[in-house]
Amino acid sequence: MSRLRTGALLLLPALALLLLGAHFFRAALVPLAVVCLGLIALLFVRARWAGLTLQVALAIGTLEWLRTAWEFASMRAAMGQPYTRLLVILGSVTLVTALAALLLRTSTAREYFGSPR
Repeated sequence: MSRLRTGALLLLPALALLLLGAHFFRAALVPLAVVCLGLIALLFVRARWAGLTLQVALAIGTLEWLRTAWEFASMRAAMGQPYTRLLVILGSVTLVTALAALLLRTSTAREYFGSPR
């Protein structure tokens, strides 16, 4: 596998985990932010369990973004404030996180992490 393909494979999950870590850090959930940073290190572990762990973490992260979007939009709607832009931004972050999880299911990822076909 070429270095370029490997770099492309690891870039989106790393970005998604950084965004999730920043989200947890801003919410004063420092232990979860640290876990996100630790998960970034797993991107360099070429083992099947690492790929599966990352997929699960990113799937849970996708659910966290959906929960956050619902909670924040509900609060803004209750206060009579606009919430469309908030939903577009959080929807985009949710999509990036979900795509990162799906990217780890590709044949390139299976080859990298040593997962069976």
